[in-house]
Amino acid sequence: MRKTYFISDLHLTEHRPDITNAFYLFLDSCIDSDVDALYILGDFFEVWIGDDEGDPLALEIAQKLKSISTSGTKLFFIHGNRDFLIGQKYADLCGMTLLPEQTVIDLYGTPTVILHGDEMCTQDLEYQKFRKKSRGWWWPRLMLAMPLWYRRRVAKNAREKSKLTQMGKAPSILDVTPDAVQDMFEKFNVTHMIHGHTHRPCVHQYDHRIRTVLGDWYSQSSYLIVTEQGQSLEQHGYSEHNK
Repeated sequence: MRKTYFISDLHLTEHRPDITNAFYLFLDSCIDSDVDALYILGDFFEVWIGDDEGDPLALEIAQKLKSISTSGTKLFFIHGNRDFLIGQKYADLCGMTLLPEQTVIDLYGTPTVILHGDEMCTQDLEYQKFRKKSRGWWWPRLMLAMPLWYRRRVAKNAREKSKLTQMGKAPSILDVTPDAVQDMFEKFNVTHMIHGHTHRPCVHQYDHRIRTVLGDWYSQSSYLIVTEQGQSLEQHGYSEHNK
C-alpha cells in the first residue's frame, strides 16, 4: 500500500538526544519502499542560524535523510518559525525539496494545503510582527551576512525572550484562530489542511473540510500517515483515525 508521511515540530537539538534517537527509529521502522514521500512541516530543528554553521548533528541528520532520498522516497520541507533560515545548501545535503510556506499538493486525489501553521496564530500580534519582518527580503540576508558568533548570540537571546513572552500569554493566543483557518481554506479552495506549530495534535472536522494538526516530538512523537484509503494520526502508541 502506497503511503505518505507528515511530521513537524521535532525541535532537534544536541541537548535532546532522545528526540534524535526517536526520529532515527521512526526513519528505520516506517520509511520503506512503499513510502512515496516524507513531508517535514517546519521546526525540524530547535534553531537554525544558517547553512554555514556546520553543526555535527545537522550533518548527521542530513546523511540519514540523503540515504532515504536516494532510496526513492521523496523528501519535502516547509520552513517553520525556528528554522526559516534553512537554505538550498542544506536541502541539497538532505536530498529534499524546499517548498513555499503554503503549498497545495494532490494527496491521493485530495487537494490538500500544507503549511507550518504559525501564520494562522493571528491573535499573537507581537509574533506576527516579527514573522513579517523575518520572512521579508532584507532581514534574512542581513542575518546571514553576520558572523556566526553574532548569529548564535541573537538566536540565544531570541529563544530566551520567546520562552518568557509565551509564559505570559493565554493558550488561546498561541493557537490558530477560526477566521485564519477559514481564510486559508478559502484562499486555496481545498477541503483538507495539514499543519503543525501549535503542538496540539488533532483532526478537526468542519462540515466537509478537515484540518489535521500534527503534534510535537518532545512528548508525542507525532506523525501522520496518509494512504488512498484514509489517514491515521499517530502519537506514542495510540492513533486518531479519519477514514
